[in-house]
Amino acid sequence: MKSLVALVALAAVLSACSTASAPEGPAVESIAGAAPVLAGETLTGTRISPEDYAGRVLVVNLWATWCGPCEREQPVLAEAARDQGPEGAYFLGIDERDDPAAALEWLDRHDVPYPSLADPSGYLAYRLGAPFLPVTVIIDADGRLRFRVVGEVDRATIDRLIAEVAGSA
Repeated sequence: MKSLVALVALAAVLSACSTASAPEGPAVESIAGAAPVLAGETLTGTRISPEDYAGRVLVVNLWATWCGPCEREQPVLAEAARDQGPEGAYFLGIDERDDPAAALEWLDRHDVPYPSLADPSGYLAYRLGAPFLPVTVIIDADGRLRFRVVGEVDRATIDRLIAEVAGSA
């Protein structure tokens, strides 16, 4: 019976991760609370700490190489991060339960301009309330959770949420 439950849960996760978001756009939820500490060694071997993004809006994207919508949204996120520049919102990726070599190849192939942490246990995904991938979380400059986008994010949504959070700080 446990095997059947695990198989059904896996099928639900994989189907959620392999379908595009609804035509009306991604599901955006207002959220509240203190953000978890996002720190540690990145996939490329550098270190990230809260001091790196202190005082800035933080855009956290949870992704994996095996996630179809993650693949489609990655160019949007990379472009938005580049457009924000060194004074705008800080972008951080969190690679979920992935093969490290595949994750590094992903970063290179997509020319991702921001750091990514590995989350092999799913702990950070749990703390950020990610029911499946992809999920993008917007955290304000004071470290408070503000928005969660469940599903593939588009450029208009990411720009609108960054502007809203930056304007209310």
